[in-house]
This record gives sequence, structure tokens and C-alpha cells, in this order.
Amino acid sequence: MEYRSSKSKERQSFNCGPKGRYKQEKKNVQINIGLMVPHGTDLKPLRGKTLPLFTDPEVAAPDLLKQAVQKMKTFNKDMDEGPYVLLYPDCSEVVHVPGSERPFKLAEYKKEIGKAYARITFFICLETHFRGVDGQEDTSDSDSEIVITSRNRAEFNRADTVVFEPQNQSTPKDKGEEMNITLRDIIANLSHPIDHERVSRFNISRANVWDGAVRGFKRTTYSETCDMLVKFTDDAGVFEEGIDTGGPRREFLTLLMKHLKDRPIFDGPEGHRFLVYNANAVREDEYYLAGKMIAVSIVHGGPGPHFLSEDLVHYLAGQPSFKATVNSITDEEIGKALQEIENAASVDALRECTMRHSTMLQTAGCLRHVATVEEKKDIVSDYLRWYIIDRNSSVIDRFRDGLSALQFLTALLQHPTLLAPVLTHSEKQLTALELESLFKPDLSPSGSNRRLKESQTLGYWADYLLDCEGL
Repeated sequence: MEYRSSKSKERQSFNCGPKGRYKQEKKNVQINIGLMVPHGTDLKPLRGKTLPLFTDPEVAAPDLLKQAVQKMKTFNKDMDEGPYVLLYPDCSEVVHVPGSERPFKLAEYKKEIGKAYARITFFICLETHFRGVDGQEDTSDSDSEIVITSRNRAEFNRADTVVFEPQNQSTPKDKGEEMNITLRDIIANLSHPIDHERVSRFNISRANVWDGAVRGFKRTTYSETCDMLVKFTDDAGVFEEGIDTGGPRREFLTLLMKHLKDRPIFDGPEGHRFLVYNANAVREDEYYLAGKMIAVSIVHGGPGPHFLSEDLVHYLAGQPSFKATVNSITDEEIGKALQEIENAASVDALRECTMRHSTMLQTAGCLRHVATVEEKKDIVSDYLRWYIIDRNSSVIDRFRDGLSALQFLTALLQHPTLLAPVLTHSEKQLTALELESLFKPDLSPSGSNRRLKESQTLGYWADYLLDCEGL
């Protein structure tokens, strides 16, 4: 027993050595930080500024503030110098653990609030705004910011359904003009800032499109407002270059959207994929990159992804619609459990089923006492919303930040009906007229014999398309 005791003390002493210190350094956790700005007489979170932050769970408020400010300044070069204050989501300053006089420690706050670290969000705010917000009036600068309120699964704020309209957009009296706007008009307006005299270069191998795309988008000289110069290399090492008349750029963006669909940041059935949390992707900031790639592809004349879930797109566009079904769940055990709840034929059967799967439902906050069998629909719907949206809210926010490139997210908020089909899967049938419009004939001079034969051939081609459409 003495020998065992001495060996135990010896092993414990090892934890104070290099290995022990290494383990301590590795136990950082991820939280989220955002930016608060004045909005009238209140402070509101600023859309597009939420970032993940890895920190020690024992960090105190002053150190957490320094880390948050440093992270914000790293990713936002337009940040003011400060000083800043650290705020809870209710806009109170982070000094003590809420409800006590104990100095703030992240681990103690996490224990009190009962949330996972990844779902905890703090905000920083200029001290002048925090101290003087009650005496400020609205200014033109603050009016131009996009203000959001956090969603709650049990309660949807009606403000989420209001389409954001900056001051320089049309007013309700111009509604007739808004109804005439087309998708082509929206894309053309978004592409105005692109400088065709400057280029961002992409060196792409068709064997590994994703690697070349990531290197190109992460290059320090890259700018989405520059035109794209795409160089493909084939197996023989021959370079194809194009600054677009279109071919290489559109091929690259088309291949990129196909590769993006299969990245581990997405889950769900084919054509209805949604974002899921992936720790490695968070470290690589892949969610922001994916959002940016989609925005750049659409505005630069490439295709949209056409694989995102309608529920995810509605959430991004600030619309309350949510129509997911159990078929959206790819996890067999979870899908089977939800199916059992849906098929419960009586209150007793529903109660027995919910208790059998209580751990799963409690994790999502859906476990409840049921009084009627109709409540099964609410239980399944609440779980689906948590599974697809709420549990992935931090990475969805980062994906939304990427979509803000070239003002695409702003356009999505203003014109969700027109832009949502660019992001989601569509079963629309191709018509003969649409297929014909994809081709532009290269005709001989008017009046020549060849031109007469070519015109006759075009008529045969149009008839052939019509015949195929009728099959």
C-alpha cells in the first residue's frame, strides 16, 4: 500500500511537468463574439460581425475583452481604436457572474447559464457608445447598419420578417417598380463594383479544384471586387488561361459549386443540404469561405449552389417559414425515433415514445408532458428546427458573414423570392425556348448562299427542340 501511494504521488507530480502543461494549453474552448452598435436609444448586435474565439475556460473579463478586441481587429480593418467594454447579450457589462458578486470567470458563467461553450456569445462595444447611448439620437451612420435580433425557437420576433431596406433604396410608393425587377437586374447591380481593370488570379487543377480555390480566395492580394483570371493546367502541364469572355471562369465556378456540396460542413439529403458544426472547419474558417465563394460565384456570372435546404435559405433571408420533414435527417437512429413519435396513435403511445427517447428530446429542449396526441407534430417540428438551425447557429452566422461579400446578403434580404431559387434545388423543366436561347449562332454575311442554308438549318433546329419538348 505504501508503494502504491508513493507511485500515485509520483504519477501526479508528472502532471506539473511539460506534459501536464501541454494538456492545460490544449483545453481551450470555443465561444462567439460579436459587435454592439447604437440603434436609437439602444444597443443592437451588428449583422455580419460574429466570430468564433478560442480561449481558456478560466479566463477573466479583462483578458477576454482583450482577446475579443484583438480578434475583431484582425478580421475587421475598419474597427475604431477604442476603448471597448465587454457586454452580455442583454447589454449589461461583464464584470461579475450574473446573480452574484463573484468576479467573472468563463467556466463559472457557463455553469450558471447551462449552455455549451459553442452557444455562448459575448459582445464588445465602444465605451463611448456604452456610456452615452441613452443620450444619443439616431444618426445617418447608425441607420445604415443592418440590425438583427437573436432568434428564439419558441418565439419568432416579427421583426425577422421585415425586409431590410437601406436609405438609398426605393420606398413603398415605388412598389410597382420593385415588382418589375428581374434576377438579371439584381445581379447586374451587384456586379457594378467589380473593377475589370484589375484581376485576382486563380491557378486551378481539375484534379483538385477545392485546393486551388482555397488558395486563391485566401491569397492576401485577393479581392472580390477584382475580375477573375483563371488558369487551368491539364495532365501534360499545359496552361489554359482566360480572363473572361467567360469560359475558364464559368467552368471553374461550376466545378467549385459541385465540390462545395460534398464538403463536411454540409449534411442532409441531396438537393436539400444544411450546415452542420465541424470543429476542423471552424478552425479553418471554412463556413465564411463557403459563403463568400457562393456570393462571388453568383455575382461574377457563375452558377449558384442549387443544393441548399429551403429552410436554411429562409432563415438566412429572415423569413419564418420552416417546413422540414423527418426525411431531412440522415442519422438513422434519430430519423427512426422521430418517425416513431410521428406514428404514435394515442396519448399513451406518444408518452411512452417520448420517455423512451427522452435524452434525445431533452438535448434539444423538446421534452414535455403531452396531453393530446396532436402534440406529436410540435415535438417533431421543434426537434427538426433545433437539429437543422438552432444547434448550428454559430456556424450559420459565420456562413452568413461570407454571403455578405459584394452585398449579396443584403440583396437576398431585399429580394428573397428572386434570389432564393439561385441557392436552392429546383425541379423546373427546361423548355425549348430556354434551351434555344443558350446558343448564339455564328452566321455568314446576310444575302450569301451560306446564310440562306444556315437560316434553314436554324428553323430545323428550333423544330427539333419543340419536338423534344413534346415527348
